[in-house]
Order: sequence, then structure tokens, then C-alpha cells
Amino acid sequence: GILFNTGAGQHILKNPLVVNSIIDKAALRRTDVILEVGPGTGNLTVKMLEKVKKVIACEIDPRLVGELQKRVQGTCLANKLEIKVGDILKTDLPFFDACVANLPYQISSPFVFKLLLHRPFFRCAILMFQREFALRLVAKPGSKLYCRLSINTQLLARVDHLMKVGKNNFRPPPKVESSVVRIEPKNPPPPINFQVSTFVRKNKTLSAAFKSSAVEQLLDHNYRIHCSLHN
Repeated sequence: GILFNTGAGQHILKNPLVVNSIIDKAALRRTDVILEVGPGTGNLTVKMLEKVKKVIACEIDPRLVGELQKRVQGTCLANKLEIKVGDILKTDLPFFDACVANLPYQISSPFVFKLLLHRPFFRCAILMFQREFALRLVAKPGSKLYCRLSINTQLLARVDHLMKVGKNNFRPPPKVESSVVRIEPKNPPPPINFQVSTFVRKNKTLSAAFKSSAVEQLLDHNYRIHCSLHN
């Protein structure tokens, strides 16, 4: 009886075969703490609760929070579920071992980078994205889809496309096709300052980036090391 807000990305994953496939690919462990963003009515949540130590579900819509609470109320799963109400982009991420989520697609990019800059490191993230966004994440150099998103993500993580998910697996169906992607952070991360990366700003030219004092100092430092190593 709930009217879903598609403008807020509320497309509930209804196909149990897809839910089970996502859980299988996540390789969940009994000791895991799982972060889920946008649990909706809990189709994925409940299945994960059966397999892990704890699920931290982050939901912005109080109506869906109520549905999720009712779904586990009075069961042995209730004490394994922690619900955080609010905007995930405006709150600090808790400790977790893995992130498994059917994300609201409009927060895909900022959430990916919030994840990748999160410490301590987590094992992996299994995330549902809009198909085009997913293909940009995994695009290789030379591909038409290769872009800033591809560069920055692959700089910090290994990214793999796991499976396609059609529109009819959701209620209500979205207007776009979807894909599930696995993101595994590189640990240790590459020895760079991500904040001064030449690809962080969308419209910044390379020449302008190399004229910034922070980048000049980094280049000078690296050049001196190179010189000392090669006499």
C-alpha cells in the first residue's frame, strides 16, 4: 500500500532470484557487519540478516523505516538490525566489513567516493547502479565511456561488473536498465594526495592544475627523489 517516491530513487528490488544472486556474489560471512543504503521494504535486508552478524540499514524515508521495523519485529533477526534514519551523504559512515545496497541512483557518484575515502578499509562493496553509470565505472582507457569517474574510481579500487538487472525486477520499474558492480578498495591506497589529483575538478585544464602550488611542490619533491635515485 506504499506509494513509492520514484523521484527519490525508490525502486524496490522485488525478484528474489536477483536478491539471492547479489548476496551470493557478496560472499557474506557470519562475522560481517554490513552497511546497506536505501533498504526500502527490506527484501535484501532480511536475507542478509539471516547470514551475518549485523546489518546497519540507512534510510531517509520514515515510512520505509516503519515498514522495515515491522518486517523484523518479534523475530530473531530484530536484534541484528540497526536502522539509521537520515541522509547518508550528510552523516559519517559507521564501521562495516562490506557494503551491499540497491542505491538511489541520484547519489551514486558522491556515495562511491564517500565509500572510497572511508577509513578504516572495508572488504568490498556490491552495489546496484544505473547501467550507464556502472559501465563508466569499469570502462578502460580508449573506451568511449572512459572518463573522470573511471579514472578516479580505478585509481582507488578494483572495479568489476557482475551482472545486468532488467527494469522488470523492480517495483515500480525504473526508466533505465541497471547493473551490479563490485568495488574493492586498494589497500594500501596509491601514494597520492587525492585532493590535488588533476582529475578531481570537472572543468580544470591540466595546465591550470600543474600551476597550483600544491601540485608544483609534489612534482618538485618527486623530481628530486628521481634525481637522487639515478645519481
